[in-house]
Amino acid sequence: MQLGLISDTHGTVPNAVHEALAGVGCILHAGDVGHEDVLTELEAIAPVRAVLGNTDHGLALPETRAEEFAGHRFLLHHIVDVEFPSRTVRGLLAEEQPDFIVFGHTHMPFDETLDGVRYLNPGSPNSSRGGAPATVAIVELEAGQPEVRHIALP
Repeated sequence: MQLGLISDTHGTVPNAVHEALAGVGCILHAGDVGHEDVLTELEAIAPVRAVLGNTDHGLALPETRAEEFAGHRFLLHHIVDVEFPSRTVRGLLAEEQPDFIVFGHTHMPFDETLDGVRYLNPGSPNSSRGGAPATVAIVELEAGQPEVRHIALP
């Protein structure tokens, strides 16, 4: 199974996202969706699980969600300080015991394992920062160790 990761769309889904995420079984959106139309557009690609970001107002989404795919636990939460997790994130780590944390907010791709948890930020598909390209990510959950690849968008 392949999961598509996206964050920080801020109301816009570039056309390149459709091609980059074609064939995924589910899309995890790590917040700053923008508006409901973004989720509807992404649903045309695959089912979507999303969380609120700090700029999402009026969307009926949870702040955090835990999902399981192919025996791996994923925790979605928009703002995660990897080096100094907030009390909220530390509590979620203890309670949910995820294998992966998918987050956004920085608009920069990130993939690092700390204390046995793999932290993933797909970046942003349309408003990158820090010289990073516009990106989404795919997690391959077939046999063996999960593989993650960030896809730079044109």
